[in-house]
Amino acid sequence: MPVVLNRRQMLRQGLSVLGGLSLPGLLRLRATGAEPAPRRTALILVWLPGGASHLETYDPKPGATNEYRGPFATIPTAVPGIQLGELLPHHARVAQRFSLLRSLVHTGFCHQQGTQQLLTGHPVRELKQKPDDPDLLSIAHYLRHDAARELPNYVGIPAINYGGPAYLGGAYEPFTISGDPNAPQFQVPNITLSSDAEQARILSRVALSRQFDRFSRAVDQRATMGAVDAFDVQALSLLTGTRAREAFDLSREDAGTRERYGRNSWGQQLLMARRLVEAGIDLVTVQLGGPLCGRVGNWDDHAVNHHVFDALKYRCQFFDQGVAALIEDVFARGLDQRTLIVVTGEFGRTPKINYQPSTGGGIGSGATGTVQPGRDHWPSATSLLFAGGGIPGGQVIGATDPRGEQVVDRRVTTGDFLATLYRHLGIDAERISVTNFAGRPVPILPYGGRAIPELTSG
Repeated sequence: MPVVLNRRQMLRQGLSVLGGLSLPGLLRLRATGAEPAPRRTALILVWLPGGASHLETYDPKPGATNEYRGPFATIPTAVPGIQLGELLPHHARVAQRFSLLRSLVHTGFCHQQGTQQLLTGHPVRELKQKPDDPDLLSIAHYLRHDAARELPNYVGIPAINYGGPAYLGGAYEPFTISGDPNAPQFQVPNITLSSDAEQARILSRVALSRQFDRFSRAVDQRATMGAVDAFDVQALSLLTGTRAREAFDLSREDAGTRERYGRNSWGQQLLMARRLVEAGIDLVTVQLGGPLCGRVGNWDDHAVNHHVFDALKYRCQFFDQGVAALIEDVFARGLDQRTLIVVTGEFGRTPKINYQPSTGGGIGSGATGTVQPGRDHWPSATSLLFAGGGIPGGQVIGATDPRGEQVVDRRVTTGDFLATLYRHLGIDAERISVTNFAGRPVPILPYGGRAIPELTSG
């Protein structure tokens, strides 16, 4: 008995002939009817997975008692009246270029909840590895998608944990860069072909795929193949063209610039982010995790994981240098109007220090059983840095109490945070909804929110 394929099955088989060429699936357009943004602004979100302590970084409390304050001093910055933790001298030097928000509050007490509340605006209280609703970056990718662009619109260096496009579909996942870009043999996958023979092989497969497409049209005249063709072209331009290869190629930077960011994985991730927005990519995440964080590879400084102060002292040397270099570079290259840099994790850390036995020795942690200090999750006070985007620098918005426990001035919600970023991206968040699996329109600001006036360009 002959096997009869419907249009969807035929299309799936046709595209599967491409084998390793997975980018058309990644880049497929599903934003029919979405409103285009009036300008091509860019966002670099520097993510500190696990949640950084606000008391040792952006909201120090020199007057607190020892059980809260910790061992580090507070230092002045280039802006009179603004102080930072002593582990951030490079930040202090460029303080006129950024603004600090010290008063963001939400209710997500675990990493999944905190990330998803902050990036979706939904008050998630369950532990979900992926969100039920799409995050800010996936929505922006969906609304601003342009299949004619030669470069991916959204890049994760790497993707943020616990985020994702949910019901928008896999086409709105980021083009993800993993590995250490400081490593001598580092390569970005899926943007280059190793030989002329490989290029000829891929082009041959595309020709065969197009034969399937024509057959599919004959079987079902209702098929809409044009969008698929467009994504094949875009994927091929990444593989056979030069723009993506050049944008991701850090060897094109002079040695001095690479040193200024830091010859380590974080410094080179941040340098790559600058190269990508300069090349025209709009949405970039940089997740600063892994070995430079210390033993457990993130900023989750419970006492069982890390000696919080040893871990911060170790990692902040790389973090401080790289972020300050990114800020300086964006301004020096005239990218500051187009590009907004945001630095945050999912929450702050408990102001009161606690002590627990370490579960393992390593960088930033004593040997197993060593009683050491730590700070736990604290969504009641989160500090964030904003730079570029045409916003004024040298500001502090909001305040916490003298121990850093509770917000006492300018309480900011996740909706306000999202509204601020959507405004920079030219997205009218108050009017736009996306359709979920049930066919119901879901507002992209589900519980409202207003852009923070001090953090908008006008």
